[in-house]
Amino acid sequence: MLNPKKPEQSDVTMTEMVLPNDTNTLNNLMGGRLLHWMDICAAIAAQKHSNRIVVTASVDNVSFTEPIRLGNIVTMQAKVTRAFNSSMEVHLQVWAEDIPAGKRVSTNSAFYTFVAVDQNGRPIEVPALVPESPEEIDLFDSALRRRQLRLVLAGRMKPADAKELRALFETE
Repeated sequence: MLNPKKPEQSDVTMTEMVLPNDTNTLNNLMGGRLLHWMDICAAIAAQKHSNRIVVTASVDNVSFTEPIRLGNIVTMQAKVTRAFNSSMEVHLQVWAEDIPAGKRVSTNSAFYTFVAVDQNGRPIEVPALVPESPEEIDLFDSALRRRQLRLVLAGRMKPADAKELRALFETE
């Protein structure tokens, strides 16, 4: 068994500036470019946690709540929220900052799932995660429900087997 790790051991902050080549015709950051940056940031967090090569397995819903404009500074924070056998869930938060205006807004958040692989591309065991703060514990506990939902939607788990999800809807 691998030594467990604390969430802060995998924390990653990444910063990018929105340049003209990153924008659409409205001078807003293209969504695909942001997803690319988010994937890199989340992958670094998963690699730091597992000390392994990782591959993206899934990306949960990403909603674009605020436009990110040309010249804005984009800050992404990624943190592993739970580790399973070979997979890890990573929570990502994104902010856009207009430095001259002194304005910073939250623009996106998402959960990514990564699988650690060996040199032959086969899944490999990852260290457990030991949450400490109330927020870390909440994200850790709810990660199992999100995982089961992902597996059900992907057709890799029968809804009847998703016990954590069923518990949300059962009434006594």
